[in-house]
Amino acid sequence: MNDRTVFGLISFGAAVLISVIFWQAVRYISMRKKLAGMTKELKEILDKDTSAYLMVFTDNKDLSKLAAQINRLQEKHQKAKADFFRSEMASKRMLSNISHDIKTPMTVVLGYLEIMRLQGKYSDEMMKKTEQKAQQVIELMNQFFSLAKLEAGDGDIELSRIDACGICRETVLGFYEILTEKNFRVEINLPEKAVYVQGNKEALQRILFNLLSNAIRYGYEGKYLGIALTQEDKTVSVVVTDKGRGIEKEFAQNVFERLFTMEDSRSREVQGNGLGLTIARNLALQMGGDIVLESIPYERTAFTVKLKKMPFEIPGERNS
Repeated sequence: MNDRTVFGLISFGAAVLISVIFWQAVRYISMRKKLAGMTKELKEILDKDTSAYLMVFTDNKDLSKLAAQINRLQEKHQKAKADFFRSEMASKRMLSNISHDIKTPMTVVLGYLEIMRLQGKYSDEMMKKTEQKAQQVIELMNQFFSLAKLEAGDGDIELSRIDACGICRETVLGFYEILTEKNFRVEINLPEKAVYVQGNKEALQRILFNLLSNAIRYGYEGKYLGIALTQEDKTVSVVVTDKGRGIEKEFAQNVFERLFTMEDSRSREVQGNGLGLTIARNLALQMGGDIVLESIPYERTAFTVKLKKMPFEIPGERNS
């Protein structure tokens, strides 16, 4: 190999090396420019707190992956903002509703007391009405207290094997007098034998009391109340049904929210304070279950309590 050949090879190698270095330098400069552009764009998004996403046009896979992850963070940030806004609005609504729900009966109480003061005497009827309004305020405050405990995790309930069928029968019988008085047609479809679920007796009674009360209050136009219990392999469902004005589809997802009172979908005259269903669902969730709603106005409104099924007999357990 002569000197000319060696020189040629060295020159070729040097040219290749210079080309590689030049290509790497160009690539590095291009990446720096793109990173600088991304940084500037990201700064504008953060400074203006917009919902825009980072736009990067590059064939560099690493930069594309980085931009994708930044956009994921932006998506989560926007979702958190939206959730916070909804929560803030719900809190404002809650405070407004609390004020209204307490102020109304208290105004009535004060009115009755003023009448008694001016007249210098009182009737049994007036005392009864005053007491009812005072009890209404106490019940409202108790509901707020119960909900606050549940949401704070301070109201954990003890779970055991309970007879859902027996509790349903016992609870609905407590409404016999009012159902008869209001001329409701009642359908009860409960198995004769015990049906066991994972739960808490007091909690299930409270859930059923709320659902049955709502069915009577809001379903009075249909003059119908039904309660049924069905079983699957792992689930027991208790369904409370009425045929009243129901709940419009647009409100169906909101009925379990705190203080949602369905002002637009139900009469103001029969409207509750919007806490009962929230408490009921919280209790169902604590028992490992849930409550779902299906409603076709004036045809069928059904609240279904789903609970975890337990065996009729537990191994090692003896019936007395």
